[in-house]
Order: sequence, then C-alpha cells, then structure tokens
Amino acid sequence: MSKVIKVERLKDIFKDQIRIMIGGFLDCGTAETILDYLNTLDLKNLTVIVNDAGYNYKSKGKFLAQADIDKIITSHIGTNPDVGNKMTSNQIDIELIPQGTLAEQIRSKGAGLGGVLTPTGIGTRAAEGKKIIEVEGEKYILATPIGADIAVIKAWRSDQSGNLIYRYAAKNFNPIMAMAADTVIAEVEEVLDNGKIDNNNIMTSNIFVDYIVKSK
Repeated sequence: MSKVIKVERLKDIFKDQIRIMIGGFLDCGTAETILDYLNTLDLKNLTVIVNDAGYNYKSKGKFLAQADIDKIITSHIGTNPDVGNKMTSNQIDIELIPQGTLAEQIRSKGAGLGGVLTPTGIGTRAAEGKKIIEVEGEKYILATPIGADIAVIKAWRSDQSGNLIYRYAAKNFNPIMAMAADTVIAEVEEVLDNGKIDNNNIMTSNIFVDYIVKSK
C-alpha cells in the first residue's frame, strides 16, 4: 500500500493544540514543501520541538515566526530575530535545551527509555527545576524523554511503503524524530517502487512512517 499523499491532505491531519516535531539543522534536512503548506493553515496553540528556529523569511523559520505557537522547545533561536522578539516580549514560551541533550531526550522517547543523565548544565539555569542524580560522586541532570503528536521530517529517497534514506548531513534530527512521534510525515525528493531500495541501505524503517509527501 502506498503512503504517498498530496500535501493538501495535511489539513485533515494537523489540528490545534498539538505537539509538532520538525527535523533538520537550519535548512539542511528540513521539509520545506510541508512547512510552506503549514504556513497557509490557521493552526492555533501549538507546541513545537525543533533543533533551531531557522530563518524568519522561509519555511521552518517563517512557520515558527508567524504561526500561533504557545511554546518552542529548541537549542537555538539566534538566526530568527522574529522568534527572539516574541520571546523577549513574552508572546511565546521558549525552552532552551543544550543541543546534545535535546537530541538524547528525543532519542529516549523513541527507545522507550526513562530519560538520560547528563552533566551538561549542572550549576547553571539549565538545572533549575530538574531532578539531579548523583552517580559515583558526580552530579547529573535527569533529562526526561520528549515526544510529539506529529513529526515532520525530510529524507532523500523512500519507497511507496515509507522506507527512508537520508543524504549527507540531512541525517541529523530526522531519524530520531521519526521514532518519537505518534504520527510521522516524511517529505522526500524521490519516491521509488517497493523493492527498489536495498534493505541494507534503509535508515528509517517504514514501520515508523505514516505518510509521504513529495518535495516540490
């Protein structure tokens, strides 16, 4: 069965008040076709988990700057002044998490773990309100799992059933986000027939992918 859908179908999948994960590192490995379409929907009260806030004039960054978002969980917003202005004016809640810790919290959700222990942030504001666990005399922050209702990821190739291959540095947050959300929508550049991808090359199995959108 083919999981390929037209991007317009997404209006029936995305709802208000949901948690959305967006893969990519700045513009590398970001689902621009999907995000451009989401910019046309009037979604409200969203929570977004994303590595960075992108650039305010295109795709991911434009979505984060203009959509009705209550909270962004991220590691960096410095490239998007619009999101920064919303944070300083208290229009949006920004939770900043060190990049490696954020990645491991997402990975923990997909792996069914209770979290990870990290020394990063001990003695700083990053530790405020967090559970501190001591192991062999060293203190660690318990970083709990982070998941989402929907993950929007980007891959290079897929087959009709949703087996994915990423290309170059686009294999960043996308594979771990594919395992940490209830519904996964993958934007891909090329869709092959089933059986045309060598099983040894599959990076995300089709069991994690619900829908495929072809990049424009």
